[in-house]
Amino acid sequence: MLDLQSTCRNFCFYLLPAFSLQAFSSAVEALSLANEVLGRDEYSWQVISDDGQPAASSCGLFVCADSSLFFERERSRRSISAPAVVVVGGRNAPGPHKQLDAWLRECRNRRGSLVGISSGTIVLARAGLAEGRRCAIHWEQFPIFSERFLGVVATQTAFERDGDIYTCAGGDAPFDMFLDLVDRHHGTIVVNRICEKAIAYRTRSAGDRQRLPLHSRVQLNHQAVIKVIEEMESNLTEPLLLDELVVSAGLSRRQIERLFRRELECSPSRYYLDLRLERAHLLLVSSRLPVVEIAMACGFVSASHFSKAYRDAYGCAPHQTRLSVYQRKKIRLNRPHEIEPCKSILGPVTTARV
Repeated sequence: MLDLQSTCRNFCFYLLPAFSLQAFSSAVEALSLANEVLGRDEYSWQVISDDGQPAASSCGLFVCADSSLFFERERSRRSISAPAVVVVGGRNAPGPHKQLDAWLRECRNRRGSLVGISSGTIVLARAGLAEGRRCAIHWEQFPIFSERFLGVVATQTAFERDGDIYTCAGGDAPFDMFLDLVDRHHGTIVVNRICEKAIAYRTRSAGDRQRLPLHSRVQLNHQAVIKVIEEMESNLTEPLLLDELVVSAGLSRRQIERLFRRELECSPSRYYLDLRLERAHLLLVSSRLPVVEIAMACGFVSASHFSKAYRDAYGCAPHQTRLSVYQRKKIRLNRPHEIEPCKSILGPVTTARV
């Protein structure tokens, strides 16, 4: 198996509908700045949309495409080498796309590397290309992803690298992920110079948390609390007892309780319950799972117990949350809007052509 960092210099960015402009531009900017620092076109890229037309981002701005999926598949079949394919998504779950899935499988069969950004990782998993791999999933998409793709090792980290697959949660995490790649090619000095140009204070490493812990407005100061939280996040379906959770932290139950009060202003049990309720809320708004199944997936012994805890936390019953989501979707469908062509202000972002 080839490793992405040892082989890849050419990238094909496939833009899903309503992709994140922030995530896409973060990735491209990292490569562009790397070329600038190195003084040569070390990295090249091209942009692909389904039909070759400008692709609309989630914020309404368009990015021009260099080619279509059909054309790229035909060209790939005539080529000896395969580029790294970067599937760029956003917050929306992508719809089924047999041609895209087939192209990704073809790239894998030709030893091409794959990168998933935000919901682009869902496409990799859907095509059966992420089985047994560690994949970084945005925390909002994590519950439904974990329920749907049981064979993927989903993590709530900024980005992950697992052999020839890189994945990241979106946002500005692609900048960190691609700098990790540049670091493995050219070392820390080059990365530091890129960060100076980008006014980037720090970069995250593979496996770093993608967000602050629930309820926390400041960075936690104690690693023991973080370890306990990670254990909680890994055991939401079958909650552990506090005595079991504190084992990884190497502290006593009383010490952990005191630290939680100091760092998060709540007890460990309250924090654990809020984590499970947060996951349940995300499943309610992003899936069609029955409420009973959601309750069981979040560690509640019964639907009535779940409904009471949910109402206490969110001020309404679970079915009311789901109903409000369906009503909002219905309003959007009944009031379609078109994005004005004048918003197509982004021309081709490719600076190093293949």
